Amino acid sequence: MKCALVLVALCLAMAVAVPVPDRNAQTLKFDSSINGVDGYSYQYETSNGISAQEAGELKNFGEASALAVRGSFTYTAADGQVYTVNYIADENGFQPEGKHIPKE
Repeated sequence: MKCALVLVALCLAMAVAVPVPDRNAQTLKFDSSINGVDGYSYQYETSNGISAQEAGELKNFGEASALAVRGSFTYTAADGQVYTVNYIADENGFQPEGKHIPKE
């Protein structure tokens, strides 16, 4: 039992000691809008180089309705590379594209 308590205490101490990357990042830009029940859009940018934008609109597919979304996000990975992902999410599923994403 003592061993388990020591292990839990050690894990908690390690978790507290690990720095959280970019926890002091500031929001530089943020904008969003809701277009009634037909759609939405947003965009943001943070001081640590993360940015994203997305717009969605309600589409009719026969008798059903669903959101069709287009967007992108950019971030700097742990290896120092800046990655951008552009995507569409619609009746065909989530479709990401990026230089680092393999094509079929």
